[in-house]
Amino acid sequence: MLTNSEKQVFRKEIFCHLDGIAVAPIAYSLFKNKVTEYLLDNRDELSISTIASNLKANEGYLNVALRVISAQGWLDYHTQDGNVIIKTNSLSKPAFEHFKLYKDVVDLLEYSGKFHPRKFALEPFHKLEKLFKKYQNKFDIVFDKDTSIKKIQHQILKHIEGILVGPTTVHLGMGGMFHKYFMEASFSADEYHKHPESFDTILTFLSSLGWFSKSKSNYTFTNKGLFFAKRASAYGVTVSYIPMFRQIDELLFGNPKVLWESNLDKEIHVDREMNVWGSGGAHATYFKKIDEIIINLFNKPIDEQPKGILDMGCGNGAFLIHLFEVIASKTLRGKHLDDHPLFLVGADFNKAALKVTRANLIQADIWAKVIWGDISDPDLLQKDLKENYAIELSDLLSVRTFLDHNRVWSNPTSLIDSPSLSSGAFAYRGKRLSNDDVERNLKDHFKKWKPYIIKFGLIVIELHTISPELTSQNIGKTAATAYDATHGFSDQYILEIASFIKILKEVGLQSDPNYFSKFPSSDLATVSINYIIGK
Repeated sequence: MLTNSEKQVFRKEIFCHLDGIAVAPIAYSLFKNKVTEYLLDNRDELSISTIASNLKANEGYLNVALRVISAQGWLDYHTQDGNVIIKTNSLSKPAFEHFKLYKDVVDLLEYSGKFHPRKFALEPFHKLEKLFKKYQNKFDIVFDKDTSIKKIQHQILKHIEGILVGPTTVHLGMGGMFHKYFMEASFSADEYHKHPESFDTILTFLSSLGWFSKSKSNYTFTNKGLFFAKRASAYGVTVSYIPMFRQIDELLFGNPKVLWESNLDKEIHVDREMNVWGSGGAHATYFKKIDEIIINLFNKPIDEQPKGILDMGCGNGAFLIHLFEVIASKTLRGKHLDDHPLFLVGADFNKAALKVTRANLIQADIWAKVIWGDISDPDLLQKDLKENYAIELSDLLSVRTFLDHNRVWSNPTSLIDSPSLSSGAFAYRGKRLSNDDVERNLKDHFKKWKPYIIKFGLIVIELHTISPELTSQNIGKTAATAYDATHGFSDQYILEIASFIKILKEVGLQSDPNYFSKFPSSDLATVSINYIIGK
């Protein structure tokens, strides 16, 4: 059994690995394109506009990139009267000098894009093997006597380890490697892969990290290995954005619309199947908190209850299935479903997600309508429900998970009562968005939804940012760096919890304090649960 201190150390490794998956391609692009050199040559405070103009960079995405670097402690970053100010600090030069170490793993990320996203191909194995050896030799780093520089060197090595471990762990997890068959007994490489000699290279590397013990040609999970195997999905969301990270050079210095100009009828910036798989592991924790709200609502007298539930952004249908099962088994409404059936609606912008939701609902033997919907257009959703199903959107309880920050951008029309205090970096197709405008846009968004949620409310699980200064002081304790990178470069808008709550109040809504939760329950919170009702 692992001790609590061992678990804490391993959790820190996961967070540092996630940092690395995001930081490595960004840092190497900034190094390769001489941004780091420019910053060291101009040590005074610089506005993001000045830097972008002089380096011919896309200001919005450059802002995201430099905020990510500052979240690692290697730059000073602050907002001031709508401007963003960047300044080097005592850690900038030694950190920047080590950015060249990221080259090999960034090359691997780009090279692996040529192969099947879900299978281990033979060619990348050979590159992996060389990288494993380089990593085990610490890339021939001569560790500095200066404690702060030595810390940077270990930080960067842990980032590199993250790129070697993260995608590998996700592929193993989605491919069934972490099945009880393998976890409860010893196994050999040829039991899992058709190229056992190459696959043995990966297992040997993971053994060197303490995940397996090896006896002749057989491997057995260690307690550390079991810890990581059971948390493989923790890597899934960040790894799912690797297709986007392969385009970092283009996003920063080329066509800022490169992710959105594909003629293919699918997302090219994210592996959505992997993203859903990765997010599913964390959702179970949040679902438990929401059960309390659902049970109280559906234990009211029947005529005071919602007629059903709308899950906007239904993904794979797991949330809708969970809510139905809670209502059916733990509430007054569950005892009267024959006379008062639940009108369930799963809506999503992604047509592939709709197919998955339909299949999962059928398998769960749950009756529901599954329709296309856009979180940015509740009026259209109301029209569809009324015309096709004779039900009002306002008669349903609205729920959604990690979606409001992914609304379609539109120029804001609302005014905000006070300037934004957010430290976030936001962009739309490469253009920098002011934090005031992001809050104004969120205000427009909730104004649209207010008529439809005022009656029965809206349950929201939402993602948030924290300041880069706070992140840098808590390396290994938060995934904020990875969240800021994945969402910043894909035009999503994660505000701090305080900014989110502030805008709700300005719209005439509130997060019911009886049900509010945040994760973790500290200043490092990057997830909140809100039951949004009228004030």
